[in-house]
Amino acid sequence: MTSLSHQQADPALLNKRLEEAKRQLMQSEKLAAIGQLAAGVAHEINNPVGYVYSNLQTLEGYLTDLFRLTNAVDSAESLDDLQLIKKNLDYDYLREDLKDLISESREGIERVKTIIAAMKDFSYIEEEDFKPADIHKGIETTLNVVNNELKYKAEVVRDFDDLPNVECIISQINQVIMNLLVNAAHAIEDFGQIHIRTRASGDNVIIEIEDTGQGISEENLNRIFEPFFTTKPIGKGTGLGLSLSFNIIEKHNGLIDVDSRPGEGTCFRITLPINQPLTPEAE
Repeated sequence: MTSLSHQQADPALLNKRLEEAKRQLMQSEKLAAIGQLAAGVAHEINNPVGYVYSNLQTLEGYLTDLFRLTNAVDSAESLDDLQLIKKNLDYDYLREDLKDLISESREGIERVKTIIAAMKDFSYIEEEDFKPADIHKGIETTLNVVNNELKYKAEVVRDFDDLPNVECIISQINQVIMNLLVNAAHAIEDFGQIHIRTRASGDNVIIEIEDTGQGISEENLNRIFEPFFTTKPIGKGTGLGLSLSFNIIEKHNGLIDVDSRPGEGTCFRITLPINQPLTPEAE
């Protein structure tokens, strides 16, 4: 009994359990967010797949016509007969349309590959090590994942500076960016803009996400990073997104702050060190 009480009171053990609980909560929130976005991602994939399928049906018809022409080479009595068949096929139109058809289909498949790669990068949950990463690539990955959430609500305006690679856990930074982008879209009533700005500042990089939405009232502004606090309707938010974002940025020895004006919009500013400070063990 004494041993159990001592074990429960051990600060190191309690801290380890707290960190593990935080990690599990963060992964649960991340997977829940991906689940909420799944329908949008399915729609994003369905669109290019739809027109690739349509193009394949058209291609089948074109190939049938082209085979008529090639088969006639062996049976045609004269060159005039072949030219007549070619004219009846509207060969010039068919040739140009085939180029467009292949180009569109390739573009559609590339879009599907991009979305799948983005989902793979975004949902990778085993990553725990700090590594140099391209912040802009992370932002673009996240934009691909949340595109269906944004495209009907806002124009995304990028203002990217030249940035060095940042020592971070990029999947966790992507999660913060996703939370801020989705919140920005939800804050816009009709259609507005979301500005994403990046810049280097001394030993830090700064990421700003600003929307033209409703803004946050002063009484709520001081509470937005509290766990389970949300102004969204029931079923629309867990109240954990900003709290976990705060913890992630804190874990990265960075800062996250917010400036908001009701009726005008909100700007979240993330400051991250380019290199993580050395731990005593590393020193």
